[in-house]
Amino acid sequence: MTAQFPDLKGASVFITGGGSGIGATLTEGFLRQGARVAFVQRSDASGFATRMEQETGNRPLFMPCDITDIPRLKACIAEAAEAHGPVTVLVNNAANDKRHTTGEVTEDFWDWSQAINLKAYFFACQAVMEGMQAAGGGSIVNFSSVSYMMANAGYPSYATANGGITAMTRSLAREFGPDKIRVNALMPGWVLTEKQLEMWANPEDLADHMSKQCLKEHLSPADILDGTLFLASESSRMMTGQVLVIDGGVVFPG
Repeated sequence: MTAQFPDLKGASVFITGGGSGIGATLTEGFLRQGARVAFVQRSDASGFATRMEQETGNRPLFMPCDITDIPRLKACIAEAAEAHGPVTVLVNNAANDKRHTTGEVTEDFWDWSQAINLKAYFFACQAVMEGMQAAGGGSIVNFSSVSYMMANAGYPSYATANGGITAMTRSLAREFGPDKIRVNALMPGWVLTEKQLEMWANPEDLADHMSKQCLKEHLSPADILDGTLFLASESSRMMTGQVLVIDGGVVFPG
């Protein structure tokens, strides 16, 4: 029942972490809109790309990339533009919410966490800016998380980065606005991806989180897709610098 956004047909879309979890759902969703999708993933996602071609008739361009390698990330964005035209939709989705306590954080861990969860987002935005200007505009969707708004313990560096994503989004929206480049953040709640179910979604924590939701259903990756498509499309043409929360009603930003 995914909504259709006609302006996304033929759009050049670049997604980080687009081969697994929420990102895989986003890649498939944009492909089914008829978009030309390129995505990066650290692990091998060539099989996923082949399956998407078989299921949608629209093959995505997969490029192996560790997004903490900024020169490689920029090269992938350039390759996507060469293949599909200037990137007019950027979805910064890749992240790592590895659990940690303040006491065990080293400088190396902090730098790694910020590199994957914040730094790569900024430089991806920088890399698509010129192409979007030449194309007459574009849309950037930066994935944040409700985790920092809930004041959760267990991942202070990750939470810090997500607060930074929201701040960066608002700053870039102001800077990029005159070129008709919109920059918004999407803030999911606890989405039960395979990784979450395998590593952290124990019955006690799931029950506790459900008690905080207004809507009493756990979120799946599919619940995040339509909001992303909306922010990417011209349906949100006058929306920028905003945060769209999809969390079942846990936090109420204002």
